[in-house]
Amino acid sequence: MRLETMSPNPVWSADAYEQTVATLRAADDVTYKVWGGDWCKDCRAQLPDFAAALRAADVPDERVEDFPVEKDDDGNKVGPGVEEYGVEYIPTVVAERDGEELARFVESADVPAAVYLAEALSERD
Repeated sequence: MRLETMSPNPVWSADAYEQTVATLRAADDVTYKVWGGDWCKDCRAQLPDFAAALRAADVPDERVEDFPVEKDDDGNKVGPGVEEYGVEYIPTVVAERDGEELARFVESADVPAAVYLAEALSERD
């Protein structure tokens, strides 16, 4: 099941984020794993812009995996990969290369997911 919140925001401006788009485009061997919920207001606010940035950077769909998350009765997040990746808050986006985690965006970051990940990836290279 695909997250509806990973539908790109049609009014997101790639021109306003040229460096972010260039960095995401240059990281052509990075896979993005996205945990979110269509029910989650933070996901609805942040993930469409992230998806638009990936599209602007020509990141192919096969390098983006999204995992729908639900909230258990006790408030814990449940879904594919949640335990394995230690996902507590959504959205969470993990950037990986050959199975190695390079960067992780979690909902509480003070910049958009694309900007956060692009900055983290540029610092690694």
